[in-house]
Amino acid sequence: MVCAANFNRSMQAHSVLAGANLNVKSYGAGRAVKLPGATKDDPNVYPFDEITYEDIAADLRAQGAEHVKEFERLGMFEMLSRNAEIKPKPERWQTHSGKEQFDVVVCFEERVFDLVIADLKSKGGNSEAVLVVNLDVRDSHRDSLEAAPQALRLCQALEASEDWECEVDEILDAFETQEGMRPLYSVCYF
Repeated sequence: MVCAANFNRSMQAHSVLAGANLNVKSYGAGRAVKLPGATKDDPNVYPFDEITYEDIAADLRAQGAEHVKEFERLGMFEMLSRNAEIKPKPERWQTHSGKEQFDVVVCFEERVFDLVIADLKSKGGNSEAVLVVNLDVRDSHRDSLEAAPQALRLCQALEASEDWECEVDEILDAFETQEGMRPLYSVCYF
């Protein structure tokens, strides 16, 4: 599961897929973890792979009562608590993607989809196919709650297939009929 910051969309999907006993990992593909700040022009920015979700929560709580209220309204502390139960810190796709084999990568934003494909192509040369799918989801707490079960249903449909490479179009057609959206996809060799 890959979103920009490994904070909201990918972590909600990670939680739901793990709860369904699927083998799942999650990442962010942006340059840093960017979260809302005091103003739109002043986000909170944290490095991937270095700061824990608990440290991010502590930093946000230290920003004053007015900001803490806004962070609570946005559901950020709830998300941070969920994230810390899953893994200690946000991880960056580009740092970890060459270390493990994946069958399916689900992205939640077209820009992230493009970054993942570019990264896979730069590390290509192997003969193992990986399906990269994009479910375009707005980066809000509510939208991530709705998208995670969709990602689960898509992964379950792919897992139920004996040969997803030959059946991917049919699987995505059925997904489109059921969910009302047609995901972008690409097959890359990893």
